Amino acid sequence: MERRKEVFLFWGVVMIFCWLATPCMSKFNVEKNSLRVISPEDLKRNYDSAIGNFGVPQYGGAMLGTVIYPQKNRNGCESPDAFGTSYESRPGALPSFLLLDRGDCYFALKVWNAQNAGAAAVLVTDDKVEPLITMDSPAEDSTAAEYLEKITIPSALIEKSLGDSLKKALSNREMVTINLDWRESLPHPDDRVEYEFWTNSNDECGPKCEGQIDFVKNFKGVAQTLEKGGYTLFTPHYITWYCPEAFVLSKQCKSQCINHGRYCAPDPEHDFSQGYDGKDVVIENLRQLCVFEVATENRKPWVWWDYVTDFHIRCPMKENKYNKECAEKVINSLGLDSKKIDECMGDSEANAENGVLKSEQDVQVGHGSQGDVTILPTLVINNIQYRGKLDKNAVMKAICAGFEETTEPAACLSEGIQTNECVENNGGCWQDTKANITACKDTFRGRVCECPIVDGVKFQGDGYSYCEASGIGRCKIGNGGCWQETKDNKTYSACLLSQSKGCQCPPAFRGDGVNKCEDIDECKEKLVCQCPDCSCKDTWGSYECNCEVGHLYIREHDTCISLLSAPSKFGWTAVLVILLALAAASVGAYAVYKYRLRSYMDSEIRAIMAQYMPLDGQGDFPNQLRDDAL
Repeated sequence: MERRKEVFLFWGVVMIFCWLATPCMSKFNVEKNSLRVISPEDLKRNYDSAIGNFGVPQYGGAMLGTVIYPQKNRNGCESPDAFGTSYESRPGALPSFLLLDRGDCYFALKVWNAQNAGAAAVLVTDDKVEPLITMDSPAEDSTAAEYLEKITIPSALIEKSLGDSLKKALSNREMVTINLDWRESLPHPDDRVEYEFWTNSNDECGPKCEGQIDFVKNFKGVAQTLEKGGYTLFTPHYITWYCPEAFVLSKQCKSQCINHGRYCAPDPEHDFSQGYDGKDVVIENLRQLCVFEVATENRKPWVWWDYVTDFHIRCPMKENKYNKECAEKVINSLGLDSKKIDECMGDSEANAENGVLKSEQDVQVGHGSQGDVTILPTLVINNIQYRGKLDKNAVMKAICAGFEETTEPAACLSEGIQTNECVENNGGCWQDTKANITACKDTFRGRVCECPIVDGVKFQGDGYSYCEASGIGRCKIGNGGCWQETKDNKTYSACLLSQSKGCQCPPAFRGDGVNKCEDIDECKEKLVCQCPDCSCKDTWGSYECNCEVGHLYIREHDTCISLLSAPSKFGWTAVLVILLALAAASVGAYAVYKYRLRSYMDSEIRAIMAQYMPLDGQGDFPNQLRDDAL
């Protein structure tokens, strides 16, 4: 315990010296999003709000909601039940923004309790007049670590004057509507995003170290894909401090610094007498920077992600493998030149500046609109510090917001870039729970309520209160949102394929066609089977009509006909017609036969007679006979 106090005291003195020294003077910029009051009218304008350094800010998007100032638990420090009500928004209604007072507990705890109560976002109003600050996560708090990574809603700090105005409007029973806009929180000038990740090779600094190690492992794949495609330009950075000249020869500086006190890092275990020293961390930080430099020379800068991930897995401090020997095994496995990396690192014992680490300290100091980097881990995207949860999807959404619109890579437009906007209450959009269809579409630029296309079928509507299938094939999707029922092995539907939209109860049913269609009792209402001596029986979706014995029911004419008279009359008539037709055909055939027979006989008789005597018109026949005689 005494040694730990010694460590904290030493670094406290170091930070005081750095604060007083001009090169260490730091500035901290608050990253803001635009908050616009939509109503009431007298407050309608834009205000600044400081984005919380946890949760999931909706970079590239916007969110509209109604403000609620709770009657109980107004500082949000008690459990969610202490609010006395739920703030879950209903489908079609605006999300709830909970207004909470500053003080009495961590900012993150307020947001966590509000999230569990159903709030979609949290506005914390300052308790005094001062410039806005960034709401940060609790430092190394084991209790907070249990919920910190589970916070998924955005939050922001607002000025006291705005908070007082909102409270007054709400007390006057005015509806307060606010639009939180993150679309300009990150600049998006062109088709390439430049981002930096300030990290540390130390894996023994508690939840924050574990969080950034997990982030590197989870984000590696998408980071390498973007880098290989030329969509991003990534640069890793590492924070170091210098030891004040008065302490350079002290035991503490010698164990925490290299290059004669120029580059230092805190002791990993906060104990100078055991474990690894701060200088071990500085050396590994330097090695990782040189891995990136050598990999970049080989036109493969994305190999840095492989090295850092593999080093954390193969060379952890807990297993006493956090050393050069283990690091070189990782370097060789990745095909990098270890000699070039050693040359890049230089001599850590030399009383001289190290070019790589000197550059790191220079860029650590803020310039332009960017503040000093003082917190680990820190992500800077297009020169703007990222605020929010260090999570793969949340960070990817922020990076995608940094592209000029319409130039985003395919990775940004895929379903992999998801937040929780459609998880909680379906984002306030329309949904069909039976068919598992929703109008909530979650993109990196924010949630939109847009009627979907399912299996080629387009749904139409406002996306908030209703959507309905339209066009060919609509009845295949949730039966087109229409009524359908099966009974007695028969299925009836109110979805008509002949119509592009709408529902209509089928014949023999009446109702709205959407929620219900009731069977019509045709017999009871005397709509059918009205012929004499007919008996009617109602069935589901139809009816049965029976006539007296010897009769047949004709449904089309709603009448009965005799089975005896009708077929008999029809049969004799047909027979008579057939007989007459046959008789006529026989007479005709006989007349033709007689005519042809008589014509044939006449021609034969004339030929025979022509042999013996001349006939009229046959003057040449005698000569023919004489010629034959000769």
